[in-house]
Amino acid sequence: MTALLLIALAGFGAQFVDGSLGMGYGVTSSTLLIAIGLAPAAASASVHLAELGTTAASAYSHVRLGNVDKTVLRRIALPGAIGAFVGATVLSGLSTQAARPWASGLLLVLGIYVLIRFSRRRTIALRKGRPGTRLLIPLGLVGGFVDATGGGGWGPVTTPALMADGRMAPSRVVGTMNTAEFAVSLAASVGFILGLGIAAIDWRILVPLLVGGVIAAPIAARITHVLPMRIMGVAVGGLIIVTNSYTLLRAAGTSG
Repeated sequence: MTALLLIALAGFGAQFVDGSLGMGYGVTSSTLLIAIGLAPAAASASVHLAELGTTAASAYSHVRLGNVDKTVLRRIALPGAIGAFVGATVLSGLSTQAARPWASGLLLVLGIYVLIRFSRRRTIALRKGRPGTRLLIPLGLVGGFVDATGGGGWGPVTTPALMADGRMAPSRVVGTMNTAEFAVSLAASVGFILGLGIAAIDWRILVPLLVGGVIAAPIAARITHVLPMRIMGVAVGGLIIVTNSYTLLRAAGTSG
């Protein structure tokens, strides 16, 4: 019972961070599940199936609060789903370990840029227009693929890129990427079920993860809606820097 409660609390905390800052659920949850002994493919499958519920709840909350740019959503959701399905179907024979430090280095640079951009001025001027398909299609494909193969990564890849692009307010970036993540999770789940079979899913882990995340989703969406743009940008930039610095330090063999 204690273990189930801890998993539910982890799901709550992961979705709280993900829903309010646009990243963190998959990475946090997958790390926990692998730490307690699940194989990476099974952990990623459990997380993505749980995300079907948490992202649906998060999407509903963000749409209701006006945090979603529907044009950007349509442009990035389908490429994200395609990338996630491909990533899920090839995960068992693929190692992304070698590429992870390079990806983290790039994301660290983006995080520093986002942090500096939103911390220097009290009033942030956004560029006119919306991100186009030249950015959104490859971003969605890469974000979906990384998300499925790494057990998480949609938010860490897409959110800082759109923040750095500067044409969407942080709350709209977070809300839109959280909503698009439902399509990504659905496609990844289908790929995992086809590749692993439904028997590979541990429902004792899936259900508490799902319950904790669904409870946190509307709270996180409300926080995104009311936080000032400058604070949102600084918080996202800081989170990107911390998480990717940790990945780079581990890749360099730094001890605890």
